[in-house]
Amino acid sequence: MNTHTDSSTDFTPVDQDLYEKAFQLLDPGPDPIPEPAAPAAPAALAAVPLTATLPMRLTGPVEKTLTDALNFLDTHGWTRYSLINTEGARCSIGALRAAAGSRNAAYCDAGNLLLDEARRQHGKKWETIPSWNDCHSGAEVRSVWESAIRRAHHLNI
Repeated sequence: MNTHTDSSTDFTPVDQDLYEKAFQLLDPGPDPIPEPAAPAAPAALAAVPLTATLPMRLTGPVEKTLTDALNFLDTHGWTRYSLINTEGARCSIGALRAAAGSRNAAYCDAGNLLLDEARRQHGKKWETIPSWNDCHSGAEVRSVWESAIRRAHHLNI
């Protein structure tokens, strides 16, 4: 399509200054000039580095109980068929009791999480921690402990 304009048509001339001002308002161009810097801090404050720190994550009571119990097993030994053997080694439930100090909420929740993890790894048939503990090797028991600690950490409990 061709459009022809008649040279006799009158167009209103554009005011170039107004045209430039309109574009400056729409697109101001380079970044504005920064404001003057604030006065310098006293030397004592300037020497302190300002570093961002991540919020500290606290260990939950279940994770702590499980970790302490596994450390107890590592230190004193693990056994089967008895709560405590003659050398002082303990079974899983004995280590939980030693770590918790009493049958408190952390002890109960840690035991439930440990048994749940044992069922996840070794089948749903296990009804108690002692029955599961007595039927597995030390490496299998340790694997369940470590997984339970990771879950407690992930759940932040």
